[in-house]
Amino acid sequence: MKKSKNEQVQKFLDETNLIDGDKHKILQKLREIVLDIHKTVNERMMYGGIMFSLEKDFGGIFVSKNHISFEFSFGYKMNDKKKLLEGTGKFRRHLKIKSLSDIKGKDVVFFVKQAV
Repeated sequence: MKKSKNEQVQKFLDETNLIDGDKHKILQKLREIVLDIHKTVNERMMYGGIMFSLEKDFGGIFVSKNHISFEFSFGYKMNDKKKLLEGTGKFRRHLKIKSLSDIKGKDVVFFVKQAV
C-alpha cells in the first residue's frame, strides 16, 4: 500500500487503520486507483477527507459511519448511463462504497478516468 507524501493524509490513513481496518483497505484501494490513473495527482486533507487535485480539485474520499463516499467535484457532467452516481447538488455527485466489491460494482475506475 502506497504511503502518502502528505503527512496529514498519512496520519489520517494510519488512524483509520487503527479504528476500522476494512475501511482502511477501501481507502487504500481507492487511492491506488486514483494514483495509477492520474500519476501526478496531489492529495491533501480537506473537509475531513482526502481531496485529490491536478490543476484543480476533482474529487475526494470521505469516511462515513456506514460507507466511504467518493465525491466527484463535477459529477453532474459525467457519463453515468447506469445511474450509479448519487446526489442532486448543483455540481457534485458521489458513489457510496460499502465494501471492496463495490469498487468494481460501482465502476470507480470508469468515473475516476472521467473526473478531470
